[in-house]
Amino acid sequence: MSLGWLALARGTLDRVAERRRDEDWVTAAWAGSYVLVVDERGRVPVRLSERPELAFTSARRAPAGERVLLGVDEDKNAYFAVVAPLPEQEGVEVSDLRRIGALLNDLESSLVTHAVAMAAWHSTHRHCPRCGAPTKTVAAGHVRVCPEDGMEQYPRLDPAVIMLVVDDEDRALLARGASWPERRASVLAGFMEPGESLEQGVMREVREEVGLVVEDVRYLGSQPWPLPQSLMLGFTCRAAGVQELRLEESEIADARWYDREELRAAVLAGELVLPGKVSIARQLLEHWHGGELPGSWGL
Repeated sequence: MSLGWLALARGTLDRVAERRRDEDWVTAAWAGSYVLVVDERGRVPVRLSERPELAFTSARRAPAGERVLLGVDEDKNAYFAVVAPLPEQEGVEVSDLRRIGALLNDLESSLVTHAVAMAAWHSTHRHCPRCGAPTKTVAAGHVRVCPEDGMEQYPRLDPAVIMLVVDDEDRALLARGASWPERRASVLAGFMEPGESLEQGVMREVREEVGLVVEDVRYLGSQPWPLPQSLMLGFTCRAAGVQELRLEESEIADARWYDREELRAAVLAGELVLPGKVSIARQLLEHWHGGELPGSWGL
């Protein structure tokens, strides 16, 4: 069984990748587009009401900055992002992906996820890694090219595995990161290493972080996490038999097993604060729990 709803994997936009190098089409699309300004910190303008909405501007009023074609909707409306300082707009507030990603509709969730990822990439790839020359954008903002040697750079992704570990009693393991405040806890996660499969990555990370040997690794779903450039790949796995937790203290401050009743009671009592609904970690926990859980350290 796979995860159902994932906050940042609800894309309904046609990215029209085949149009990115068609300069005439891109120019015409830009002229009538909806523009989302995003700054280098990944913040965007929103109108907050019962449900937040992105605050778009027109191409004519958009600030100067890196332009990125995000795509077109089912009505053929074009959407662009511009990476620039956020302009002041009446009735508009500044927000970020963690706060609003789970609350936006499907279209706007996909737009802001794409825009934030591209803003982070552009902000860190302004020079050629070979010669240091300033790069320029092509392909409607999806490629940076060096004018000196022609080297092209494409947006990169860092794959990371995130896994809910259960034991033979079907208890879930939650851990607190070494730098996290008290009471905050989540499932385990870590970046992939060269030369390993996803399953090997899951087994290695669990053993490194808490000393458990796991098996029965099962993939459940994925979603982007553009903070700045991760792709989170969600799994469950099982620690069979009686095994002692051995924490990697530089990464894990605390870890313990919870059954469903213990977990819910700890959250309701304020003893435990779970990840927000924007994260795949929350969806892995609710998938195991069999329904929604109360409380979170994000929306």
